[in-house]
Amino acid sequence: MNDEPLTVYSKAGCVQCTATLRALDAAGIAYRVIDLTGDPVALENVKESGFLQAPVVEGAGNPWSGFRPDRIDELVKSRVA
Repeated sequence: MNDEPLTVYSKAGCVQCTATLRALDAAGIAYRVIDLTGDPVALENVKESGFLQAPVVEGAGNPWSGFRPDRIDELVKSRVA
């Protein structure tokens, strides 16, 4: 079981970011948000990692981008096990 908080790289006005944060809240999964619009270093790091879409979620094994309810469900199951 991994209780480390996730890092969610997000940006204002991003519908997929909002959906991801709401799903994580509903699942009771801890996270911290880094706003890509206000952090050029984080934005560059995300781009260098190959991600072109927000949100980017790290700290859950393999990072992912976009709203991925399937990955959030996997997190819930792994944290309960």
